[in-house]
Amino acid sequence: MFAIVDIAGQQFKVKQNDKIYVHRLAGNVGDVVDAKVLMTSAEGSIQMNGSAKAEILDHLQGDKVITFHKKRRKGYTKKIGHREALTQVKITSLA
Repeated sequence: MFAIVDIAGQQFKVKQNDKIYVHRLAGNVGDVVDAKVLMTSAEGSIQMNGSAKAEILDHLQGDKVITFHKKRRKGYTKKIGHREALTQVKITSLA
């Protein structure tokens, strides 16, 4: 059985006990978050409703992303970077 869930504005295909990284969620480690289920599928039958619960495991930062801008023949270069704020969640129940 799998489900398509919407967590923090992103859609994920998940199964029971999957661990995924989402945009930073408000909540503490150990809190349970409700996820909006868009579709569930079990043994070929598709349903358009359901519920899912996810447990917050950790708050962390992603890998550094470097952005480099350059205008040729002008002597202009700019190098900036950032790290995304992420939350690791574990899907505890699908129904």
